[in-house]
Amino acid sequence: MGRPRQAALDALIAALVQAGVEFIVIGGAAAVLHGAPTTTFDLDVVPRRTAGNLERLLTLLVELDAVVRDPAGRELRPTSEHLAAGGQLQLLTDLGPIDLIGALHDGRTYDELLAHSETLGDETLRVRVVDLATLIEIKAGANRAKDRLLLPVLLALRDETSGS
Repeated sequence: MGRPRQAALDALIAALVQAGVEFIVIGGAAAVLHGAPTTTFDLDVVPRRTAGNLERLLTLLVELDAVVRDPAGRELRPTSEHLAAGGQLQLLTDLGPIDLIGALHDGRTYDELLAHSETLGDETLRVRVVDLATLIEIKAGANRAKDRLLLPVLLALRDETSGS
């Protein structure tokens, strides 16, 4: 059976939380979690880059049968070296695509983003998500077409939730 092309966001997030992985949700999934009327095909997360956290993450990725997204179709498995490198790692899992981002385009890592995140969820599942103002800043700085399309939606959401 092939891996899903769209992330099961709730299931992927729950798996990360249950595995004890420390991470911050960014990207389209963060927009969705903030209530933006948009969709996303993958889960973008910035994991904390401590040895123990990366070990828990790798254990989970093995359980989820993760492979690196490879245009040539090779079945490349993520390794501890991949995770420690701190770049972007695009993976396919049994629960859909997940992108692990060691550092944003401006160099910010988990530790720098932590103060610009908030905990969202309900009594059954709580997850750390980049705050809306920082998400807008990230999307504006990325300068990609898909981010420019999402910016007006995020700005409207910010205005709506701030009571403007």
